[in-house]
Amino acid sequence: MGKFRLVKTLGRIVVFCAAMAIAAYGQTFTRLVKFNGTDGARPRYGALTQGTNGNLFGTTESGGAGFTADGGSGTIYQITPSGKVTTIYNFCSQLSCADGAGPYGGLTLAANGNFYGGTYSGGTTNLGTAFEFTPQASLTTLYTFCSVKNGSGDCLDGTSPLETLFQATNGNLYGLTNISVDYSAGTIFQITPAGKFTTIHSFGTNEAGGLIQASNGSFYGVTLGGDNQVREFFQLSASGQINVLYTFAMDQGQPRGLIQGADGNFYGTTDDGGAEDSGTFYQLTPSGSYTQLYSFCSQPNCTDGGSPSEVIQGTDGNFYGTTYAGGSNQVNGIYLGYGTVFQITPAGVLTTLYMFCPQGGECADGAHPLATVTQSTDGNFYGTTYGLQACPGNCGTAYKLSMGLAPFVKAVPNFGKAGQVVMILGNNLTGATSVTFNGVSASFKVVSSTFIKAQVPVGTGGGTIQVTTPSGTLSSNAGFQALQ
Repeated sequence: MGKFRLVKTLGRIVVFCAAMAIAAYGQTFTRLVKFNGTDGARPRYGALTQGTNGNLFGTTESGGAGFTADGGSGTIYQITPSGKVTTIYNFCSQLSCADGAGPYGGLTLAANGNFYGGTYSGGTTNLGTAFEFTPQASLTTLYTFCSVKNGSGDCLDGTSPLETLFQATNGNLYGLTNISVDYSAGTIFQITPAGKFTTIHSFGTNEAGGLIQASNGSFYGVTLGGDNQVREFFQLSASGQINVLYTFAMDQGQPRGLIQGADGNFYGTTDDGGAEDSGTFYQLTPSGSYTQLYSFCSQPNCTDGGSPSEVIQGTDGNFYGTTYAGGSNQVNGIYLGYGTVFQITPAGVLTTLYMFCPQGGECADGAHPLATVTQSTDGNFYGTTYGLQACPGNCGTAYKLSMGLAPFVKAVPNFGKAGQVVMILGNNLTGATSVTFNGVSASFKVVSSTFIKAQVPVGTGGGTIQVTTPSGTLSSNAGFQALQ
């Protein structure tokens, strides 16, 4: 077991000033929210998601209406970039908790402008749900897990989704369910925006740790593997068959998910493994060639952190993420490890950007981040911490980390056919005079200062989206995929 090993069944561990500069690198950390239980408690694995109004949306595992010292069924909330938090939904507010409880993953903004997510428990089976949530704060339960059983009572459709759903180019949403010894195997599932559910693949005694759709249209993922289970990098066929491209050695750690980088390769982290058994950062080529790029907790006193989150790629080309532990700040001669925010280059050069709880005590800035960060179109990074054990009083935080990166625009979805309308998120978009897809002019409508609707033009071929505004031209953070 790793020095800081974090398993997804971990119990409720749940954490100085609101803003502080870190002179070593020039970035600025700002605590935006300190959750108090009544407005939510303990944000878990889901990263924050930017909405069309420019605010950040997220979920908490517990807290909300009916909050007690260790109670409440979780919330959906939004945070303004300046730090005003609003609880916009309390889970388990329907009879018999039919709307679900305990969302572990985050929210996905889909092409229709609504959010989609899942809950770990609740629903009519108490084994989790998939839901749709509108900007008007209306929640619809699309599916309740363990609705399909075999003669032995096993849940053939899976239970308790952990990860954030994502929308694929076919318009449907995909997700993963948790492995359960008593009820089911881990699965990959597909659900339409209208709620039609299909189990794509069952892993038996293993469990997927991440699934993405790559730029070539294929699905790729990793299996978590337990202490004695196989950990694999795989490609998923349209028919649900798994093609194993790489098998992780046990000492390489337990993979926690992956992303496709701008160079076409895949990048990910492991929760344990590496030289100090505290996690790694690695690269995989589409054909399955593996390279370990960094081993966490390799710096003195583990100042670089241990047990990393998944990573994102920022607009500067570097990767960003958090560590659950390590980042040892010294208080009264004792090294403490409440987690970090880090930057790492594609070549594996790591910089610790922030170490949580620099003065010990109640960790007013937060402690033990489980989710990775999100880069908003204002150029800043936003994230959450899970908190310490004492709640109320230490129920987690939301924070902003400014690296001085420029604003940009983002397409939702980041793919589409000619004639399809997509959302373009940004800042200060009022008065925009031009929108182009790879240099081809598009018809568009400015809905607000943070939101444009644009029609994918004929002949774009995919590529960079640019929006010309009175204050300058904003470019997209990723190339748009033109579908045939």
